[in-house]
Amino acid sequence: MDQNFVLIVAAGKGSRMQSNLPKQYLLLENKPVLMHTIEKFYASETKPQLIIAIDSEMEDFWKSLCEQYHFTIPHSITYGGQTRFQTVEKGIAFIKNMRPDLSGSAIAIHDGARPLIHTTTIDLAFEKVKTSNAVIVARSSTDSVRVSTGTNTQAIDRNQIWLVQTPQIFEGGLLERAYKQEEEPTFTDDASVVEKLGHAIEIVMGDYRNIKITYPEDLEIAEIYLKM
Repeated sequence: MDQNFVLIVAAGKGSRMQSNLPKQYLLLENKPVLMHTIEKFYASETKPQLIIAIDSEMEDFWKSLCEQYHFTIPHSITYGGQTRFQTVEKGIAFIKNMRPDLSGSAIAIHDGARPLIHTTTIDLAFEKVKTSNAVIVARSSTDSVRVSTGTNTQAIDRNQIWLVQTPQIFEGGLLERAYKQEEEPTFTDDASVVEKLGHAIEIVMGDYRNIKITYPEDLEIAEIYLKM
């Protein structure tokens, strides 16, 4: 791929965090979560062009945080939509303004509230997408897994179960085509959107520490992982 981008999705409200402030702006080790996330991609060998998708109403607040914490890593800002699908769709359009032909580029989508992604995982996923065009980071399940059908449940082989994380990285032209589809309830992540085109998805092994901060206790867990 001749140009690499990462769209860091950080436009959510974080309603499950029991906080008036969206989770991506809460402090983790004396710095907003989103800054940790950006730093990981900036520290990678790939060094993709950084774009963050935020709520338009939070732009001034974010810029004030950057001043307060002397955060100077170069990044572009785009605005989120009503849903994650719409946020990514708008992010792709933003990238197209910089590079009209997305073919041959690699675009990663990453959750702003996953600040513990390892730089080696980022680099491995970007390397893998050169040959597969569609890559997700995921980890195998260590728990027993059951599927419910009505009132019955059935055990399934946990070795066949993958717990999906981000980043999810795609060849730019493929991702652009995928997001021209109509949004569907079955689109739970970017891979499911691309998969609807009939394209296979390859997996890069993730890390149990690459958690998505969703609940208040997740911040405490992340604090521990940062010290490891």
